[in-house]
Amino acid sequence: MDVTLIDWSRAQFALTAMYHWLFVPLTLGLGVIMGIMETIYVVRGEDYWRRVTQFWMKVFGVNFAVGVATGLILEFEFGTNWSNYSWLVGDIFGAPLAIEGIVAFFMESTFIAVMYFGWNKVSRGFHLASTWLTTLGATLSAWWILVANAWMQYPVGTTFNPDTVRNEMASIGSFLQVAFSPMAVVKFCHTVSAGWLTGAVVVVGISAWYLLRHREERFARSSMLVGSIVGLVACGMVMLTGDSSGIMVGKAQPMKLAAFEGLYEGSEQAPFTIVGDIKIPGMLTVLATHKLHAFVPGINDILEGGYMLPDSTIALSAEEKMSRGAEALSTLRYYRHSRAAGRTQEAVVMKDELLKNLPYFGYGHIKDKQDLVPPVPIVFWAFRVMVGLGALFCLIFFLLIVMQWKKVPLTRWPLLLHTAFWCIPLVYVCSQAGWVCAEVGRQPWAIQDLLPVTAAASSLQTTSVRITFFIFLAIFTLLLIAELRILFRVVKKGPAIEE
Repeated sequence: MDVTLIDWSRAQFALTAMYHWLFVPLTLGLGVIMGIMETIYVVRGEDYWRRVTQFWMKVFGVNFAVGVATGLILEFEFGTNWSNYSWLVGDIFGAPLAIEGIVAFFMESTFIAVMYFGWNKVSRGFHLASTWLTTLGATLSAWWILVANAWMQYPVGTTFNPDTVRNEMASIGSFLQVAFSPMAVVKFCHTVSAGWLTGAVVVVGISAWYLLRHREERFARSSMLVGSIVGLVACGMVMLTGDSSGIMVGKAQPMKLAAFEGLYEGSEQAPFTIVGDIKIPGMLTVLATHKLHAFVPGINDILEGGYMLPDSTIALSAEEKMSRGAEALSTLRYYRHSRAAGRTQEAVVMKDELLKNLPYFGYGHIKDKQDLVPPVPIVFWAFRVMVGLGALFCLIFFLLIVMQWKKVPLTRWPLLLHTAFWCIPLVYVCSQAGWVCAEVGRQPWAIQDLLPVTAAASSLQTTSVRITFFIFLAIFTLLLIAELRILFRVVKKGPAIEE
């Protein structure tokens, strides 16, 4: 397939995904913060907290609407740009996306109407339940989408059917394996807690803007305290789930882990690189295996093979995997010819041979072993941007909580407030860097070890994909500008609260 077509198809999908991910984290984070604020209102009965909640609901609503628009386009692209992928694994990949649309999305769409228009029309308790159910619906949407994404990183619970040339779920047990795989659980917890962190940073940053202008100071301090507490809790969860994610990546995607660290030669006490030559000896081994002495393979080790795997088998070289993958593809063709010609006995033999090499099926499409190495500099620096900015956010949340606890006037610390404000764009940089690590780090695979992107794309005209790329770029940019203008207007106007 034309390499240019592959590159433009990847660029278009990456563009859509990155624009969509500008809106999802804030939806997840603001939903929790709004729920906490309205809970305080219901418990205390102070109308002040109702006004605080309603202000942040305005921000939530604008963000939610634009996020839905970009998300719908993203799902359609699987059928338009990646039809080979959809054919091979549509039975598995489509199931969680269908559940997300039928259950989770309709759930949040239903209760969001009560949340916005139910003030003074339903009881406080019912309205509070609607707010939390809207947040739960958004979180469940994230669950099923991340189940689909996690399966691409760690395909489990499926059976390859050589008659249809598709991967299928054979039973409810297979579905449960897909829905609750360790990769899915870890990815969901890490991503959702990162969304809470994003919401917290935005709330704290906007509150800092008000304090710097000596406006709505009570509102700003209240919002900042709730946001900082949620943010600090989220930071702890991000670190814990990030640690678990590192273990899973080390087991299922060792090449990605090696790219994170720019590790070319493995060792039993692999160091963790901060930047440049600043390294912590043995730390990568501890993070990746929770052991003091365990071999962590580097990029060259994975390509050359020959090292001991955790299950006590010897790792195959990339060339051997490619050879077995090519044999699997060839055997599949012979099996289908035998079936079509009615040579049943021969087909049985071919099927048994195919199943032996099926774990290396995707390697049959790889032409050069160097194609198995992701863009190391991009992944390496994206990982450090993500971790470094996360540490900065944790520090700011901690300082703000301590200062409010000790009743220190925050307006006397303009540098801290300015930093908190400018963390708003930085948290989006951090969030996007996380997805670059996850998605660029697993290249060249659309599905780990099963299907490379070169075999997943649709046979389209390159010009068509190029044109739609720029159309989407223009539409998404206009949507983003429109959203920002509305949000700036909402923030500038401020909450309807009398000081």
